[in-house]
Amino acid sequence: MNRLKLLALQMLVMIVCLGIWHVVTVYPLFGETKTIQFFFSTPIDVLARTFKQLTGSDIYYHLGITLTETVLAFVIGSAAGILFGFTFARNDLLAAVFDPYIKAANALPRVVLAPIFALWFGLGIWSKVALGFTLVFFIVFFNVYQGVREVSPTVLANARMLGMNGRQLFRHVYWPSALTWMFSSLHTSVGFALVGAVVGEYLGSSAGLGYKIHEAESVFDVTGVFAGMLILAIFVIAIDSVVTLVEKRLLVWRPGQSSTTTT
Repeated sequence: MNRLKLLALQMLVMIVCLGIWHVVTVYPLFGETKTIQFFFSTPIDVLARTFKQLTGSDIYYHLGITLTETVLAFVIGSAAGILFGFTFARNDLLAAVFDPYIKAANALPRVVLAPIFALWFGLGIWSKVALGFTLVFFIVFFNVYQGVREVSPTVLANARMLGMNGRQLFRHVYWPSALTWMFSSLHTSVGFALVGAVVGEYLGSSAGLGYKIHEAESVFDVTGVFAGMLILAIFVIAIDSVVTLVEKRLLVWRPGQSSTTTT
């Protein structure tokens, strides 16, 4: 599809949603408008508040803290997920031994872990990073694990017949197979890293976008809550665009053939 046409359709969806929101909150179709606006605000008020916050300096301090927590959780969680995913996928005994423990750890509610991390790491950024890590790690781990396991046995057998050692198998067979799965998980994990940071800030912090949303919610400032959520959405789209750019660069990467040996 033409990119211009796609962008136009995406903008149309946004305009329709904002139009419905505006009609419902401004016109008395479902009751008193003041009551509806108390719960849902209006798109004009939310956009005006968002613009006001983005043109000020205070929001960037909180955005910087949330960005730091998100990036740390994303990078550390993704690196650990890739490392352990490759390790477990290539070692059947290790995967079988730790299988129930990994499933049990993944099933733990993250909200329950938030107070524990706050107790262990304090109310600074590291408790939020730890919470984001638990969300990112398992997404990346399971995708990388599955990507490596999906390698065709025939391809592996042929590669070994050509005399590839472990390093060459990793570069030419396992890595290309896992790459698509890995980037698929990274798109999802970016959002979850942000969720971990914001939820941690919401439950206990003195700065960050989660703190700002909680602050607005505590005084029933619905416009402030929606404005914070809109800034979060813009934030996620920007980060996801960076991941997409990196993905496009790496997915066209092809290993050179100079290191391949034959027998």
